[in-house]
Amino acid sequence: MSVHEPRSFAHRFEPGSGSAEDTLLLLHGTGGNENDLLPLGRAIAPGASLLSPRGLVLEHGMPRFFRRIAEGVFDLPDLHARTTQLAEFITTAAAEYGFDSTRVHAVGFSNGANIAASLLFSYPAALASAILLRPMVPFEPEPLPILTGRSVLIAAGREDPIVPHEHGERLAGLLRRAGADVEVTRSGADHGLARGDLDACVAWWAARHP
Repeated sequence: MSVHEPRSFAHRFEPGSGSAEDTLLLLHGTGGNENDLLPLGRAIAPGASLLSPRGLVLEHGMPRFFRRIAEGVFDLPDLHARTTQLAEFITTAAAEYGFDSTRVHAVGFSNGANIAASLLFSYPAALASAILLRPMVPFEPEPLPILTGRSVLIAAGREDPIVPHEHGERLAGLLRRAGADVEVTRSGADHGLARGDLDACVAWWAARHP
């Protein structure tokens, strides 16, 4: 287990156990840090390596992965620049820690889910799959990337006051049109995560990594 701050991102890396070759890229929500999603990552994929960076943008002192102009209104130039920065970090971390860069799976919550979706749209080779918890549509890519062979789980909350209901469906539609295998699940929760979200994530991962 290690805590580092090389190459721009403060982050945590925990190597996997046994013969596991998958790495979960854990992307926290606004105000979170590199420690927040480690328990979730361990619960989803107990044997996988965990790579958890801290967002570099501060909003009133709270870390984020990219800037926004208002709630739900993203600074798109900053989003694109930060997405490139994150893609480069994955490549650098794979070389540093020796994990397989073709077997990186994002688990992102809220702001972290949005930049994970942006990674899928802008750098599809960076992620093998993604679990997007409470995501919005970061932007609509033109043309759509080729995401054939990628699997995505979108976990929405039916009582979420932050993410409009249509965002999950719109995002799922874009990803499907790009060729991804997309599953959408809705818990009875609000923007925060509930037990049902964890159960859905664990089941989704286990079905694809028996």
